[in-house]
Amino acid sequence: MSLSVSRRLTAVTAIAVAGLFASTAPAALAAPPGAAAAAPAAVAAAPTPPDIPLANVKAHLSQFQSIATANGGNRAHGRAGYKASIDYVKGKLDAAGFTTTLQTFTSSGATGYNLIADWPGGDPNSVLMSGSHLDSVTAGPGINDNGSGSAAVLETALAVSRAQLQPTKHLRFGWWGAEELGLVGSQYYVNSLPAAEKSKISGYLNFDMIGSPNPGYFVYDDDPTIEQTFKTYFAGLNIPTEIETEGDGRSDHAPFKNAGVPVGGLFSGADYTKTAAQAQKWGGTSGKAFDACYHASCDTAANINDTALDRNSDAIAYAVWTLGAAVPVPPGPSFENTADVNIPDSPGAAVTSPITVSGVSGNAPATTKVDVNIVHTYRGDLVIDLIAPDGTAYRLKNSSSDSGANVVASYTVNASSEVANGVWKLQVKDVAAQDTGYINSWKITF
Repeated sequence: MSLSVSRRLTAVTAIAVAGLFASTAPAALAAPPGAAAAAPAAVAAAPTPPDIPLANVKAHLSQFQSIATANGGNRAHGRAGYKASIDYVKGKLDAAGFTTTLQTFTSSGATGYNLIADWPGGDPNSVLMSGSHLDSVTAGPGINDNGSGSAAVLETALAVSRAQLQPTKHLRFGWWGAEELGLVGSQYYVNSLPAAEKSKISGYLNFDMIGSPNPGYFVYDDDPTIEQTFKTYFAGLNIPTEIETEGDGRSDHAPFKNAGVPVGGLFSGADYTKTAAQAQKWGGTSGKAFDACYHASCDTAANINDTALDRNSDAIAYAVWTLGAAVPVPPGPSFENTADVNIPDSPGAAVTSPITVSGVSGNAPATTKVDVNIVHTYRGDLVIDLIAPDGTAYRLKNSSSDSGANVVASYTVNASSEVANGVWKLQVKDVAAQDTGYINSWKITF
């Protein structure tokens, strides 16, 4: 991860399509481990996202360590260790049937390299791209930063080949050079694309430091669909997540985001200190950095938490299979209040119906859904708000001259600044006289 520049992701909008894949993989898109499987029947033919073997990811990290050891202790831009790393990755992908392109650029007087790998097939006008930077700093071998992301993306690509996957979207993978000098390689790649080619990238997923020795579980919040995809996976493992903020402006999703591409990704923490609250929910040591060897010589093969690396690698595959297939992301948990609440025919008087939300990780999504069922003789009289646990009001419906009866509607609210758990309220005001009704029921879905 670079010390400067940008790092959030935005992503892909899923499209419900039946019969999305033809594959030798198992024939059902499973919910993540521990989650109830409730996929629609139309998705039943899609293959199950694979369990990425930790041993395979670790084997790639061992190769990166050996390359660094044999080349002055690092894999930095312009050094022999970086070129040997990119040659290693390219060799694996070429053997697996990818079409690879080695892109060169110049930075700080040295030649840099990006590696792009395309899996045959899929819609060329809808490209799902996953990437990681492959370079280290000069101080050390960079096994967590960012051998971890590079190895996991490589093994996910190899899993695509093993499954002979035929996704709806075209799958592309990228490994970037000179990220540690300020996102140079990824910016060069984005700049090299004609506008028409940029517009074909429906999402870019970034993975920079995913095996930190004192790990956290952070999800980029740039694109609602991508964000929810990762949250759904970790919810199936009963692992709470947090929105990634430490790496903002510091990794390779930034050039894509600035070009208007939806982005997203995962992160396990760098040099920030883990809090007591984070240690309580994730384990590890509070008061200590997520990665005390960040940008240091001790970022070796010993500087990896295997559990975090395994979980995050599997999450990458889950996202590639789900978003690449255009399989709808399962909705988050729902909470409903079906108790009737009378709405007084008293202009300006407000009534509320509460729902207590618990067991939801982190903040509400940017696509929080509110379903409202109100029986009323003149719906134009009604003003409806969603009240968050902290008292913030989100307007769902204004009054109008609509003389129809009842309000039966769904609303989408960007409540991503709100903690999900707590008491949410549906507030209804009747702002004119003579008509009556009641809240029949309402539901909030995260």
